[in-house]
Amino acid sequence: MKKHFMICVDNHGYESSLETRKLYEVLTDRVAEKHHQIRVIDESSEDYLYPETFFAPVRLPLVTKEKLALATA
Repeated sequence: MKKHFMICVDNHGYESSLETRKLYEVLTDRVAEKHHQIRVIDESSEDYLYPETFFAPVRLPLVTKEKLALATA
């Protein structure tokens, strides 16, 4: 599965689980998307659902994507 990353822009109510301005790995979850949620590997290193409005897409250079893939493998 291709790794996908988004940046946290809001952590209201989840301050211990999410840090604003931090990149998070996002897992594909079609059911969650229908409910306007995304599945994120959070600070606990586990995947949980969060409101999609808490995150914004980012465009990363290829070299950065490669380094992140190695770091999270």
